[in-house]
Amino acid sequence: MGADIVFVGDDFTGASDSLATYARAGLRARMVVGGAANEPLDVLGLPTDLRSLPPETARADIATLWPRIAAEAPKVLHLKVCSTFDSAPGVGSIGAVAQELTARFTPDVVAVIGGQPSLGRYCAFGTLFARGPDGATHRIDRHPVMSRHPVTPMQEADLRRHLAAQGLGGLALVSFPELDTPQAVARTLRAGPALIDVTRTEDLPRIAEALRRAGGRQLLIGASSVAEILGSGATRIASEAPCQSPTSDNLLLFAGSRSSTTAAQVAAADRYRKLALTPEALRMGTLVAPAAEMLHAGTPALVHLLPDADYGLSPDALADRCADFVAALLAQAEVGYLGLAGGDTSSRICGRLGFDTLAFERMLGPGVCICAARHADPLRDGMRVMLKGGQMGAPDLFDSFATTRG
Repeated sequence: MGADIVFVGDDFTGASDSLATYARAGLRARMVVGGAANEPLDVLGLPTDLRSLPPETARADIATLWPRIAAEAPKVLHLKVCSTFDSAPGVGSIGAVAQELTARFTPDVVAVIGGQPSLGRYCAFGTLFARGPDGATHRIDRHPVMSRHPVTPMQEADLRRHLAAQGLGGLALVSFPELDTPQAVARTLRAGPALIDVTRTEDLPRIAEALRRAGGRQLLIGASSVAEILGSGATRIASEAPCQSPTSDNLLLFAGSRSSTTAAQVAAADRYRKLALTPEALRMGTLVAPAAEMLHAGTPALVHLLPDADYGLSPDALADRCADFVAALLAQAEVGYLGLAGGDTSSRICGRLGFDTLAFERMLGPGVCICAARHADPLRDGMRVMLKGGQMGAPDLFDSFATTRG
């Protein structure tokens, strides 16, 4: 018997946020990237790029992961999805992955947790709302960013309808007024799959109690609110021994997200030399040498994609090319601090760099954490990695990361 909880992240930065949430609750948690976690754990995290994949590829990836999950024999399997649930039947299908996991895990309880108030995400009577960059809360299909997502625009705010279109149908609704009666909620959960409203932080311990009463093997689908629920009753462990320090003070930040939030962070950063990775530079590899020269000189480098440029690649292929670039750069210059913005690119880059596991170290803001990497190569072991999704972080986040060195 291994970890009681296994979480499968549908993108890398989202998985790192759940890792941070579990660790901050006092649970022994690691995110496995390429190797194995050779230590007793309460929570094992498996980051993926399911969010960018078509259903047939996503199902095949779950089949590949399954022996690792089954070996842990977890009581709870957490499918970590974006807090805005942006997905579609043809790409990033939450429903397809949930179906595959259900068939393999055969859970007694299947529950979708609909909101995460700590990030400004709320689900009321099955309808999803999210705080926008303007500070106002919008229905998700009217959200100024998520309704216009370049790959998976949210056009349906009713999560039951949204997920049913992806094959995850038949969800009963546990509305927020019902959360005051956890025994009744538990009966609903044992009767079949359900969507649970979350409108405020106080809802989370009520959901935890209902899940405890429902018992059995549980598949929980949702954002890091699931980790908040599962960690609410955790007994805090003693502080872990700190990971070794990075072997280099050099800093590279790679912004693979082209969201407006990340673009604003790039514009606001003034502690770096900025290099725009144009389509031509990405294709020809011409930016590797100048970026390496900057790092050799001890100058922090910020390499970023252009938000409006046409790279002529699918999101999947673009993430691969970004990983190629970072791997080529780190083959020429040692880096001790690596910042990554964007879920798809973060996943590909961390996998390409060959990290074994990532351990949570500290938060840099809501949805943004710094992890310590473990690697077989002593030059990369102990590297500090900042991970953030495209929509996460304050405008001065990149400069804040630069000041954390030392």
